[in-house]
Amino acid sequence: MADIVIVGGHGKVALLLEPLLVARGDSVRALIRNPDHAEEVRALGAEPVLADVENLLTPELADLFHGADAIVWSAGAGGGSADRTYAVDRDAAVRTIDAAEQAGVGRYVMVSYLGAGPDHGVDPDDAFYAYAEAKAAADQHLRRSELAWTIVAPGTLTLDPGTGRIEAGSPDDGTAPDGGSVPREDVAAVVAAVLPRPDTSGRFIGFVSGDVPIEDAVARAS
Repeated sequence: MADIVIVGGHGKVALLLEPLLVARGDSVRALIRNPDHAEEVRALGAEPVLADVENLLTPELADLFHGADAIVWSAGAGGGSADRTYAVDRDAAVRTIDAAEQAGVGRYVMVSYLGAGPDHGVDPDDAFYAYAEAKAAADQHLRRSELAWTIVAPGTLTLDPGTGRIEAGSPDDGTAPDGGSVPREDVAAVVAAVLPRPDTSGRFIGFVSGDVPIEDAVARAS
């Protein structure tokens, strides 16, 4: 049984991840910004924790993370202004990484996207540019940390039912898929699969829908 803190606890992926973790006996603390979401999170078996990570300082986040075995970043500004995208997807994410180190958590799983990185190639005039820049910065900060980190990087997200099967690899060794989509349900399953696996630490796992069972694909990508 592990104590998991999910940042962005009412996001679409998080709401699918929480019952998976609870079902296997993990204790889940879901950080949410809107108190109206507390009952929905609680109904899934997670403990809602009211916390606006966009505005919390690193020591305050470290206090929230105290006693956790792992942090999952599954938050995001959700589009809108570039300023808020940088504030959440870059700055707040960086603070949670630093806070995890301060709190002695050790394990950190970042939900990113396929193609993320300094060489993302998004045109500065593209509306996606701020998000691509923010994720590149947050992912790089995590890579440079002392945490046992894993970056899970799905392709285009869909609301289709999960298949339990993916194609996975890492751009670090040239095995990542070139593109494609994947249901959010399968993204949640990938996060659940990597969390207890120390052999996925230090890995960027890119994935899309495919033919390999998730547990097997994660093992191959580790």
